[in-house]
Amino acid sequence: MTQHIAIEILNARSSRRQVLSRRQVMIGAAGLTFAVALGVDRRAAGAAVLAGERSGKALSPWVSIATDGTITIMSPATEMGQGSMTSLPLIIAEELDADWSKVRVVPAPPIDAIYGNPGFGGMMYTAGSNAVTSYYRPLRVFGAQVRRVLMDNAGKKLGVPLEELTTEPSAVVHAKSGRKLSYGEIAAFAEVPDKAPEVKPEALKKPSEFRLIGKDVPRVELPGKVNGSARYSIDVQVPNMLYGAVLRAPVEGSVPDKIDDAKAKVIAGAVRIVRLPYGVGVLAETPWAAFEARRALTQSVTWSRTGTAWGFDSDKGMERFAADAKDPARGATEWSKIGDARGEMPKASSVFEAEYRCDYAYHAQMEPLNAIASVSPSGDSVEIWAGTQSQSIACEAPAKVLGIARDKVKLHDMLMGGGFGRRGNRDVDFIIDAVLLSKEAGRPVKVMWTREDDVQNGRFRPISAHYLKAGFDPSGKLTAWHHRIAVDRVGPYMDPVRYQMSGGKDFIAMLGGEPRGYDVPHQLVEQLYRDTGVRTNPLRGISFTANKFAIETFIDEIALKRGIDPVKFRLELLKNTPRAIKVVERVAEMANWGKKRDGRGLGVAFIDYSGSQLAGIAEVSIDRASGQIRLHDFWCTIDCGVAVQPDNVVAQTESSIVYGLGMSLSERITVKNGVVEQSNFYDYRVPRMNEVPAMHIEVIATDNHPTGAGQMATPLIAPAISNAVMQLTGARLRHTPFTPERVKAALG
Repeated sequence: MTQHIAIEILNARSSRRQVLSRRQVMIGAAGLTFAVALGVDRRAAGAAVLAGERSGKALSPWVSIATDGTITIMSPATEMGQGSMTSLPLIIAEELDADWSKVRVVPAPPIDAIYGNPGFGGMMYTAGSNAVTSYYRPLRVFGAQVRRVLMDNAGKKLGVPLEELTTEPSAVVHAKSGRKLSYGEIAAFAEVPDKAPEVKPEALKKPSEFRLIGKDVPRVELPGKVNGSARYSIDVQVPNMLYGAVLRAPVEGSVPDKIDDAKAKVIAGAVRIVRLPYGVGVLAETPWAAFEARRALTQSVTWSRTGTAWGFDSDKGMERFAADAKDPARGATEWSKIGDARGEMPKASSVFEAEYRCDYAYHAQMEPLNAIASVSPSGDSVEIWAGTQSQSIACEAPAKVLGIARDKVKLHDMLMGGGFGRRGNRDVDFIIDAVLLSKEAGRPVKVMWTREDDVQNGRFRPISAHYLKAGFDPSGKLTAWHHRIAVDRVGPYMDPVRYQMSGGKDFIAMLGGEPRGYDVPHQLVEQLYRDTGVRTNPLRGISFTANKFAIETFIDEIALKRGIDPVKFRLELLKNTPRAIKVVERVAEMANWGKKRDGRGLGVAFIDYSGSQLAGIAEVSIDRASGQIRLHDFWCTIDCGVAVQPDNVVAQTESSIVYGLGMSLSERITVKNGVVEQSNFYDYRVPRMNEVPAMHIEVIATDNHPTGAGQMATPLIAPAISNAVMQLTGARLRHTPFTPERVKAALG
């Protein structure tokens, strides 16, 4: 049901994706308030103002300046531990020349027309390390416009020309007379024009003039997380609330056939058993009663065999994927092309080929999925408390389910204990659970998924098999590159509109499939989509984790075949990309590349991830008896353009490394007869604290437009480890994760 809802929502949304007009609007309310948004009329902007006024706070669509000098800035991106709640308001504050100590940050209401992410067609959606990249320029312009209006008003008050005014933190200064007006003072008398003043890009601050951007400003939400006052949806209690749990179909697409609820009904505290389109819901007075009643149903519900994944075995499926990737007779479609790889490969003086594989992987966010919904007695409105990566879908999907207008959905956008893509675009199943059960109960309902629910009903990074072929000219230069990727579909399942609009290109499965940055004149990357029926989804690092594992391991194998140092070989291929050269050279210096380590090996990897340049080096050892790999140190350099919060970039990179470590060494989902075999952290093993390596991160700051940092290092880990193992043992690992069994098999 949730899949069909999401498809309808996305189809409707695609028809509204048009080029926004350049008109900009500013709205005045209590104190001095501003709304600057592209293509927004006064009614839409006014709705945001009124929403703020109803809460008793002087809020505007973006900024409110109170007479006491307090500056309230809306944050349009959801906060899931990545720091966006600080970085985006900080960008506004920089150009506004605000005193950061006087700034309050408030989550923006779900109004796409004002707060929508330009990188996602104007939808409020936080994913793909995209927030700073997409909002950076618009928010800078907006902050500069607000500053200009403050200066215009100050000039009129002081009777001086605009050219004689400057600003310092939260004050307009007239140096000639020694007078100044604070922003709070100006707010008391300011008049806001109907149209925002024009600010040309060259009028924005130069990076050398930044006072906040790039200066390691502390994150605004961290104090609450440290002292325990931070509120997640799992913390929320609503009067007269029931608890809900859902027994879901073991295979996607199946529905309840027969339900024997006799044992569940007699559980103390159980209130009602509810048939749902995709499972069986339980309503109870306590969460424990809900879970116990749900357990009582497990052996008394039979399911239809309508899901296409029935009978699918992931191990056997991987073998078919690998055979298809290698077989040129198996039809493929073109993902990317440079030059004429098909024509040049047969002319090559020599050819090298290799295969790689990647298993399903689970998001493993720390906070299990949960939501509270309170459907009105008449069913014509709903109030929701949830942490979500897409406020838009979190409002539109419940509206679709209830058959009501979107503005009848009130969303409390809460902090999240991790997202990694699981709380993203179409992944509002946990919210729909709460909405349907609340409608049935006539009372607020909190739904909480257990870890077992989350693992067994997860939406996974797809399995993929890779066949790569390289051709060389007589001098040994790499001239032709062919990469065939057989991969379980993602786009047609979770983002069908974009898949259709792209002409059948599965971006979520194929991004990073090309050797971007490397000087290879003839390149061809092909996609072979396979539909297993398994639930798939973007996961931190998206398809880069699999595709760059294959590419960077293959590059290493080519270097060794040619007898060239792997770092030197990469530098040769990167000769036309100076930013890439710098990150590779610097990480080699940091790790003291070339120095022999007793019992340890070093492996290097490089990626260009959406414009961010990264290089990493892993230092590993192996217990040959157990087959266990130990990552001791990981060095990493990252050039993500302007680093709005450098210390947070380091923290995010460290997090990416740990995440990549799990997917490289132990995290693996297997499917038998369409059913997920794993259920908790004892059989889906994430890294333990004592397995985390020493991490050495260097942010290489440049003045380039920000290109993202949140997940960019994750794809470095697997190829760097594989390359290090090769240096240490002479054995090559080509299938992630590198489980002890696979390591021992490779070692022979």
